[in-house]
Amino acid sequence: MERDSFFNFSTTTASKRMFAFLQDLLQLLMLIVRVLLELTTVLVQSMLPRKLKDISSEIVLITGTGHGIGRELALQYAAWGSTVVCVDIDEKNNMDTVQEAQRLNRGAVHSFSCDVSKRDQVLALAKRVKTKVGSVSVLVNNVGIMPTHPLPQQSAEEIQRVFDVNVFSQFWTIQAFLDQMKERRNGHIISLSSIAGVVGLSNLVPYCATKFAVRGMMEALHEELREGPYKDLIRVTTIFPYMTNTGLCKYPKVKFPTILGLLDPKEVAKRIIEAHRSNSLEVTIPSSLMYINNWTRLLPSSCGIMLKDYIDSGVESDLN
Repeated sequence: MERDSFFNFSTTTASKRMFAFLQDLLQLLMLIVRVLLELTTVLVQSMLPRKLKDISSEIVLITGTGHGIGRELALQYAAWGSTVVCVDIDEKNNMDTVQEAQRLNRGAVHSFSCDVSKRDQVLALAKRVKTKVGSVSVLVNNVGIMPTHPLPQQSAEEIQRVFDVNVFSQFWTIQAFLDQMKERRNGHIISLSSIAGVVGLSNLVPYCATKFAVRGMMEALHEELREGPYKDLIRVTTIFPYMTNTGLCKYPKVKFPTILGLLDPKEVAKRIIEAHRSNSLEVTIPSSLMYINNWTRLLPSSCGIMLKDYIDSGVESDLN
């Protein structure tokens, strides 16, 4: 009798394990089919003209609009008819941007002064913007600084400041304006990382660390939104531009200027808005850099180093 009970128990356990295995196998097969269908869909879509969403009714807040990419973003969003909120710690340059955008006679343009590295100032900014302009629907985290010299020569103050401006400011703005997007049940968060957030470069150790942090922050934020009630209502986009001619790169090192020369801020701003309008999740500028990086990561690390040495681009120390 005991042997029969043991035999029945063993048979039942084996059946359960087999059933669980078949369930897991079925789920894996379903995943493979779904991935293949998604790959086919993406391939077909890449051959068709992209459907870009209308942004003329958006309230777009951009940080770091006093110069460079931020200024070009303000001008181009205004040209699309968006209501543009320009935010910069430099009031004079910010007002210059606003006045230039207003001359386009398209979307309304507003100027606000704020040190976005300070959380209390950002929270106060959010209240002022909501009262004066309305709830923000698009947040573009553009502001950034880039000290360029070897890590041993980076002061504690420099390292702290680059994290405050490049990383913590993005946490504060997202926390401040995400609630407004949730109220609208519509929103888009765009954060500028950098190609230095994809590949580590000498003379840019703290800067690279901040840009890798932005990439991780945005990837995790995407997961939170995707798994919650605001899926498909609030989008995120991370931008990874190559070196851009904004003045941050004081001593750029470029081996192939005709292929990988410094980018024009106008072109970078145009590509950012295209990424926004197409709901792209991640975009490198130029787009080929993402594919090159992804394929290179599949190779032994020594091969990646060979490719990096061949391209031989980056920044020289600004202390020389």
